[in-house]
Amino acid sequence: MVIKSAEFITSAGTVAQIIKGKVPEIAVVGRSNVGKSSFVNFMCNQSRLAKTSKEPGRTRLVNYFNINKGEFYFVDLPGYGFARVSDAEKQKWGTIIESYFKESTGLKNVFVLLDIRRDVSGDDIDMLNYLYHYNIPFTIIATKGDKLSRSAGLKRKREIANSIKVGFDNVILTSSLDKKGKEDVLARIEQILEHAKSAPVEEPEELFKEV
Repeated sequence: MVIKSAEFITSAGTVAQIIKGKVPEIAVVGRSNVGKSSFVNFMCNQSRLAKTSKEPGRTRLVNYFNINKGEFYFVDLPGYGFARVSDAEKQKWGTIIESYFKESTGLKNVFVLLDIRRDVSGDDIDMLNYLYHYNIPFTIIATKGDKLSRSAGLKRKREIANSIKVGFDNVILTSSLDKKGKEDVLARIEQILEHAKSAPVEEPEELFKEV
């Protein structure tokens, strides 16, 4: 897998604006300031494709990025867990995230970003439980690997894997600054897209029926 081109398509702030198509989508989710926009830019070899900010909570819409002229979309979702916003605003962000999961017809995998330096939060656990409950495939991406030494980074990766009960190799350690982990993520994307080609199509209604 090589990302040769990437461009912003559109933003969705309401259910009606969520794209419903056949292009495979990989959503990027995580708590505020985990580095979602930096991750998208890093993977797409661009510095300003997704808007970044030192202030958490800047991504408030569902942002679509067209990769390799329709090979797949990266979908950057609003961050969660940002304390300095009203409860109403948090609920609004949560509603659009859940609406995306329920309404998207192209979603193939969710990249759940976790800051390698931080313990897994209650919001992170809620997100993972949600994905497990609705049988939505996901991949754990540990960000900001440049903030720790190699040995410390590997130790934290093991601690994160243990805390969320996944295998050590199922956590991909990355750094947008040091360009670490890109090949591992690209290999995972290729695996996701190959699986999507061979997997039967499931309707969203079936995915989200009451259990």
